[in-house]
Amino acid sequence: MLRLSRYQWTVLLIAWLGWGFAMFEALLFNYVAPNCVPTLLGLTIGSPEAKAATLYWTGLLTSILLIGWAVGGVFFGQVADRIGRSKTMAIAILLYAFGNACCAFAPNIWFLMLCRIVASLGIGGEWAAGASMVAEVVPEKSRIEAGAILYTASPAGLFLATYVNYQIAGVLFPDNPETSWRYVLLCGLVPAAVTLLVRVFLKEPERWEKAKSKHRSSGLGELFNRQNLPLTISGLLMALIALLTNWSSNAFIPIVATGLANTAANAQNLDAKATLALVEEWKVLATNSFNWGGLVGTLLTVPAAKYLGRKKMFALYFILSAVSIMVTFGLPLPPQIRLYLYFTIGLSAIGVFGSFTYYLPELFPTRLRATGSGFCYNAGRVIAAAGPFLVGAIASGGANAYNTAVQALFWVGFIPLLGLAFLPWVIETKGGVLVD
Repeated sequence: MLRLSRYQWTVLLIAWLGWGFAMFEALLFNYVAPNCVPTLLGLTIGSPEAKAATLYWTGLLTSILLIGWAVGGVFFGQVADRIGRSKTMAIAILLYAFGNACCAFAPNIWFLMLCRIVASLGIGGEWAAGASMVAEVVPEKSRIEAGAILYTASPAGLFLATYVNYQIAGVLFPDNPETSWRYVLLCGLVPAAVTLLVRVFLKEPERWEKAKSKHRSSGLGELFNRQNLPLTISGLLMALIALLTNWSSNAFIPIVATGLANTAANAQNLDAKATLALVEEWKVLATNSFNWGGLVGTLLTVPAAKYLGRKKMFALYFILSAVSIMVTFGLPLPPQIRLYLYFTIGLSAIGVFGSFTYYLPELFPTRLRATGSGFCYNAGRVIAAAGPFLVGAIASGGANAYNTAVQALFWVGFIPLLGLAFLPWVIETKGGVLVD
């Protein structure tokens, strides 16, 4: 049981809300993409042209999101080390809330892209500040548990995005897919209220205040000196593999669910309204399976890190990721079984991220903690951005977009196996304490 003071619980809760809403904002577009993209391009929703365009633009916009996320994470990581964790959190949350809400008013695909870039900068910045703050405020003996709890906000944010999309697109406006997506994206404004909690209840960590008075970081360049370069390589390689695996697969969950539902609807000769209802129902099934797996996998990083150590934990999660992805997309499975198997992908591909909230802060001294954590966790997104774009581009070019997408996703399963080759460069932090 965590032994935290009331203030430490408050810090954890507010950081949890900030990161949960960040993930809510990050994935909200993917849920509405099958309706949003055709509408902005003037295509008929559900047509072959619309399906191909949705695959392509979902991949492209997800890749752009990841690049903006990387830039925001690296930039705001340095900002957090200079002006403080709580101030940076407030700025980042406002940025992603207003950026995503503005997507609701997009007159065309280019305006949507611009708003997503603005939102992505804030999403990247929130994690670096929040993870550093939690690591520095909670007791050493509770750091792993607190870090894992912080990352449970990620699947919680995805659950919320699934619920909001279903209630608006599937319940309130089932007959208006051309406009329902705008109301879904407008909900992105809600997280702005969290900034009030940040400013009222949070103060800067004492550890950061002391480090600021004694040392001044020379910035990003210090991550690459002789002392810190091995730390940077260790964190960056593990985050890169996890990011490539996760984003190459999760960006297309609604599209895979939509393809499966349309195929099943055609086999049952369902009318258009029944088909749309089945699509929304199977989106919920797939995303909930994925999110529940991510929640369980995140919590399992606690015993894995404590008893196996960080290196063996990463190896275990990467092996499970490879197997789960290859089985889900490589075997001829009934549609609903394939959707339920998203649980195993979430368990491993999302679950491993529960470790970065404590592993990356463990690597760096206080004056560099947000800068180093932000760089390692986010710089890899520039490379990871190629994954969703390539999967989307390949899938959209096939005669049968859904089948081509499934074939492309199967090959994503080889990415985590590459992570096993990087383990010799991973620095083990088991049993260590934060360095001031």
